[in-house]
Amino acid sequence: MEAIGVSCCSTNRQIRDQLREIVKNHARIHLPLEEICDTTDLYRAGMSSQASVVLMIAVEGEFGLEFPDSLLSRDVFSSIENIAGAVETVMQAQK
Repeated sequence: MEAIGVSCCSTNRQIRDQLREIVKNHARIHLPLEEICDTTDLYRAGMSSQASVVLMIAVEGEFGLEFPDSLLSRDVFSSIENIAGAVETVMQAQK
């Protein structure tokens, strides 16, 4: 899947850094965070479907947003890069 609105700006870096912390705390992946890069498939790294729902709720809470149905897919939550793109998309739509 193509990343959703991912850019290399500093805002995106901040979002990715926040997401790394959220993934560490909520995705229930048993790998050290240092071994998970922005493009790592979180499901292959051990995240379950149930943990992805917990992750989604944590991301919504952290960023004060609600993902529209069109962004509630396995692909969107499969990597930090994709989640960051979705967060940016929702944030821009709220402006």
